[in-house]
Parts: sequence; structure tokens; C-alpha cells
Amino acid sequence: MKTRKIGDQTVGAIGLGCMGMSFAYGPGNDDESTRVLHRALELGVNHWDTADMYGMGANERLLSGTLKTRRDEVFLGTKFGNVFDRTLSSHREKAADSSLTYFVDGTPAYARKSLENSLQRLGVDHVDLYYLHRIDPEVPIEETIGAMAEFVREGKVRFLGISEASAETVRRAHATHPIAAVQNELSLWTQDFLPDVVPTTKELGVAFVAYSPLGRGFLTGQIKSIEDLPADDWRRNNPRFQGENFRRNLVIVDHVKAIAARHGVTPGQVALAWTLAQGEHVAPIPGTKKLKYLEENTAAQDLVLTPDDLARLSGLEPTAGTRYPEAMMSAVAR
Repeated sequence: MKTRKIGDQTVGAIGLGCMGMSFAYGPGNDDESTRVLHRALELGVNHWDTADMYGMGANERLLSGTLKTRRDEVFLGTKFGNVFDRTLSSHREKAADSSLTYFVDGTPAYARKSLENSLQRLGVDHVDLYYLHRIDPEVPIEETIGAMAEFVREGKVRFLGISEASAETVRRAHATHPIAAVQNELSLWTQDFLPDVVPTTKELGVAFVAYSPLGRGFLTGQIKSIEDLPADDWRRNNPRFQGENFRRNLVIVDHVKAIAARHGVTPGQVALAWTLAQGEHVAPIPGTKKLKYLEENTAAQDLVLTPDDLARLSGLEPTAGTRYPEAMMSAVAR
């Protein structure tokens, strides 16, 4: 496995997003997911990403089974800040509004409560990378990061990260305490952060952890209609998977397929190779819950795209539809 740096830690260049094993993308299978986790370590895929909101803690509990015996082999990241249960939050103004079903809480008290809960669910005494999952507009980022820095001093967290952050927020956070990773969406159909956040993280020596590098599976070419998704799959509510947007976005996949055919690889491998090519500090974390796709994703590290390939892929038509439903867009890229 080729490598990337997060802080002073060397990790596999391709990581593993664990969300779909327990949340959002249809029913999971814990036994199969556990086999994926063990096989990932055999392949050198040691950078694992989870969050407290994935299955309301279920994903962290799933990982705990493997971590019991293989903790030292895993570079473990988890996240906090997304709140769906007001009784768990310390955010007084927001918690008092009974009409709210989702908000972000970056208060120090909530950060500490969340970390302790995650450590308990994961069955570990520390996490390697602890992220603020979304930026709280009512709490200065300096206040949240300052509180998280206490966790580092206590030995409960090794490195700090933030997710869905603007370049300005990254700089402010990094000035408060060194930030090891920024986790923003990056793929062939989400190139929003290439002009600013990707170069900012490179300048600061911060890893850019690319989530959804396969376009939530769309760029693999396996999803040909909305009916290919399970009935309870969150993507059915994603604007990019709906109506005319879906049909327009299939054109993007056709271009990816053409390049994949020339190289004798899969479209998903082309998408991952493109993401890796965006910088030595860019570390994609494709998600999967199947052994077949884990091995396919890992092999993408060996694909070398030509300058012409990269230019063609970077110049594809803009993706149709926003990254999230309208109600959630205000919480990203703050």
C-alpha cells in the first residue's frame, strides 16, 4: 500500500469510510462488514473513518469488535457535532427550540461528552484523529478547537481534524491548535474545494481527507436508475440522484467509463486515481461494506492516469444538483 501522512503518522493512501456499514446506504450485514475490516488491514488499509452519528453509535460499536484484538494496527478517526437528539446536547439556545430536529453543537461541553461516549462505544482509551463533523455557526471555531486541544493533552486524542470547513475556518482552527486533517467531500463530481481548501491544507501541512471520492457510488457506474438503490437508502433524497439531475449526471459516468475502458480498469478505480492525483496530501476514504469493492478500491492506487486523462476528467461538465438536500446545505463548507 502506498502511503499518506496525517500528522506525523503514516497511513495507507486509500482509507476506509465505514459509514455505509451501519447507516444511510440500505441494510448492513455486521458479519460481512467485520470480514471487510479484517481484510482491509491485510491490504494495508489502516486508516478507518467513522462518526458518532453513523447509526447513532452503531458504527462505532461495530468497529469495536475488531479493535479489541487489532487496535494497534488501525489509525482510527471519529467525529462529533451533528445532533439529532436534543436531550444529548448542551447547546442551550438550540436545545430549547423543540422545532429543531437537526443542528450542529460545537460547544466544549458537548465535545467532551461526545468524546467520552465514542471512546466507550469503540472500546478504546484514545482515538487517533478526532474531528468536529460540522462547523457550529454559533460557537467560534477557536472555542471548539481549544476544548478539543484539551483532549490531546489528556492523551485521549492524538490529532485534531475538522470536516466541511472553508479555507478561512481551516486557518483559524490551525492557528488555535495544529490541525492534522480536514475532511471535505472531493471527487470528480465534487471539485468545489480544489481552488481553495486543497491548496490551503497543502500550505499548512495538513492532510486533506477526501470523503465520498466515488460520488456516493454514482461514479462506479453500478447505479443506472434510482431503483437500483434500496428503499431506505438516503441517496434517494439526494438531489444528484433525482429526476433530470440523475440523467444528466450519467453523462459524467460515461466519460469515466471511456477512460476506464482504455486502461482496462473499473470506473471506480479511475475516480479514485483522479482523487489521489490531486495532491500527495490528499487521502481518499472510499466507503464499502463488501469485500469485492474493498479489493477493487485498494487496487486503484496502482492506476496511473495520463496528463490527458486528468485534464479530461477535471474538465467534465459540472454535476447537476447540490451535494445535499437544501435543508442541509447551510451546514457545509462553513
